Amino acid sequence: MASEKRTFTMKRLPPNFPIIWKGETGYEKARIGRVFNFRRPERYPVAVIEATTEDHIVEAVRLANGIGCRVSVRSGGHSWAVWSVRDEAILVDLGRYHEFSFDEKTGIAKVSPSTTGRMTNKLLEAYGSDGRKLHCDKKENSDLYWAARGAGPGFPAIVTRFYLQTMPRFSHMRSSAYIYKKEDYRKALEWILGITSTYDEGTEIVAVASYPPGRSEIHVMVLLVTFKNSEKEARAALQAAEDSAPPGYVDTWFCKETSLSKEYDDQHAANPMAHRYCVDNCYVRNDADVVSVLEDAFTTLPSRKSFSLWYSMAPCSRRSAEKGTMDDMALSMQSDHYFAAYTVWEDEADDSRCKGWVKEICKKVERFSEGSYLGDADFQVRRTMFWETGQGRKLMKIRRDWDPNGRIAGYLDDRDKSGTEGLANVHEWKNSETEPRTSNGDSKLS
Repeated sequence: MASEKRTFTMKRLPPNFPIIWKGETGYEKARIGRVFNFRRPERYPVAVIEATTEDHIVEAVRLANGIGCRVSVRSGGHSWAVWSVRDEAILVDLGRYHEFSFDEKTGIAKVSPSTTGRMTNKLLEAYGSDGRKLHCDKKENSDLYWAARGAGPGFPAIVTRFYLQTMPRFSHMRSSAYIYKKEDYRKALEWILGITSTYDEGTEIVAVASYPPGRSEIHVMVLLVTFKNSEKEARAALQAAEDSAPPGYVDTWFCKETSLSKEYDDQHAANPMAHRYCVDNCYVRNDADVVSVLEDAFTTLPSRKSFSLWYSMAPCSRRSAEKGTMDDMALSMQSDHYFAAYTVWEDEADDSRCKGWVKEICKKVERFSEGSYLGDADFQVRRTMFWETGQGRKLMKIRRDWDPNGRIAGYLDDRDKSGTEGLANVHEWKNSETEPRTSNGDSKLS
């Protein structure tokens, strides 16, 4: 872009505007200092704005319009592919933009996007691609409200505030775990898959393959965490697993007291800072042989800090907008089985091997999947379905309606070319291969 245009635009910025241009002191720290993944991208924004007020965000969008570049956003969530760092874009970093308030009468919390935690969106405020302030809910700018819940990095505006309806805290949070050797993977997973349908939505169930501390081999941990309001309710919720767990586990506990704080600590320990990450995921079809499909992912981890995860989405995965059991929104990709591979390592020399493992694992699993969760995806590497077909088409239209010039950077695909078209929302692997099935139509491994 012409330096004269930039100089003219800079003169119109407010005094002490928190902008760091490419080439200036502090640029590199502003560009990647808050990036969690130490696989840092070779992409260089035109400038970084470290916003602390809404006015800073408004001016950032106006500046981008004035000099003819895009806007990308970094807030408080995770992005393994580092979507916020884009060429020919102004990066708006919301890490210093903090807001939190709570209305005791309504139970509604008002928070900024950089605030982390378990959030359920009820209302949104956003700035459009032209710098206008918009309020979004089911009645006002309802199409943006619909898109916000599921659009991910393709949302065609900058969210500045969430209104969250809180719920009473459960008084008894308890967990049970059953840890098996790798050789017992099939036994462990077949067991937990067989009993998850008996659980309500108050119990989270996962199976994780990892190298536990102090052990030299891969182990599989089946973990159940239940949220109840009495010890009796918690024990009752976890009893079915305790009564049916197959023998052979090397460690176990039953109905052990836990808390959100402890669970967050465990997550932080499993996802250490200053490490290199490659992540991908699939929603495995309900009719697939899940145990066979995930076997390689659970028994061949490429590094000692890597882990693979299966998460039971049932019974929440049986909700639908058509049945009136969940809101109509962009978020629509569902199955009973969520799988993710989290590859974690430290040495750059291991990049090719670790990334190659993830690619090969997902190449196998995706043939038995409905699609993927875009929050743990990298559109530069693998493109598949992220929404049901109708919701995907509607979302791409909303993006074009609200941001026809592609001012918001959107989805970072291969060579960053998606623009206003967004993502195709198709299984790209189907273009050249046939999905493996048995003669009666059931899935089988290739």
